[in-house]
Amino acid sequence: MRIRFFAALLAALSISVFGCDTGSGSGDGGAPTANGGDEGKQAAQPGTEEFGLTKQELAQSIERVEGLIAECMREQGFEYIAADYITVRRGMSADKSLPGVSEEDFIADYGFGVSTLYTGQPPQLAEGYSPAKVGLGERNIEIFQGLSSTDQIAYNRALFGENSDASFAVGLEIENFSRCGGCTRRAIEQVFKPEMLKSTYYNPLDALINKDPRMKAALREYATKMHKAGYKYNHPDEVEADIRERLDAVTGGGTMPIEDMTPDQRAGLEEVQNYERGVAAVTFKLEEDIFDPVEEQIERELFARKVQ
Repeated sequence: MRIRFFAALLAALSISVFGCDTGSGSGDGGAPTANGGDEGKQAAQPGTEEFGLTKQELAQSIERVEGLIAECMREQGFEYIAADYITVRRGMSADKSLPGVSEEDFIADYGFGVSTLYTGQPPQLAEGYSPAKVGLGERNIEIFQGLSSTDQIAYNRALFGENSDASFAVGLEIENFSRCGGCTRRAIEQVFKPEMLKSTYYNPLDALINKDPRMKAALREYATKMHKAGYKYNHPDEVEADIRERLDAVTGGGTMPIEDMTPDQRAGLEEVQNYERGVAAVTFKLEEDIFDPVEEQIERELFARKVQ
């Protein structure tokens, strides 16, 4: 998710996002989450976190999802320790990030880190970059590593489904749960609204900003320059999603170790990697020059308007 300027200040904006009241919680003392509330109550204010959640809603949703994952895994005959908020948050923060590497250098070397750092190995066995591994927490890594190779395969199939890189923390960070499967998907479905599970779901705060005439003009300039550079994208949010689709086309939509790929698949992966590095560098520069300054100004004004 893009870094937001003045994100904390926007928490007070009044926009209809959730069908729940985030004032004092529900009548039974329960706290509001991404999929809670009564239909008849006033819509909650928007949040500045992923999926338009408030910080409180995000923390509560993480707690609920992780608890449900642990419960589901027990039903499958496996041990899973519910990760706490801090652990999941670390996994989210690890996306497009390496120790000692600036964001600009990361983009230049690895693009978005989607195909360029793809190994196809279970995240629990990753030795380098792996936001999914970070978000699982050390205890779950130890549990997995103590299993036989056969049980490891079954464990991750139960936890992730077909895509072992599509962890809860990663899905939260990129605001896209569409690739999540297994117990992770089952838990998410019980906490988040159905529309939030679709790849087409759009963060309501981003949607609000995109409606501003200045942002529309910035997006037109962005699209023009991207097209001129040879990339047919109209919005920065489209780029990483397209890279993931291109990678899925190579792997058949699942997770496949590189050593198991055919020569054609390896060639396809290399092609996606080169494309990712190129397009990421272009869109990153255009976002910095065109997109971010306009977004910052709109957010400043939205907050000032609310205060007045």
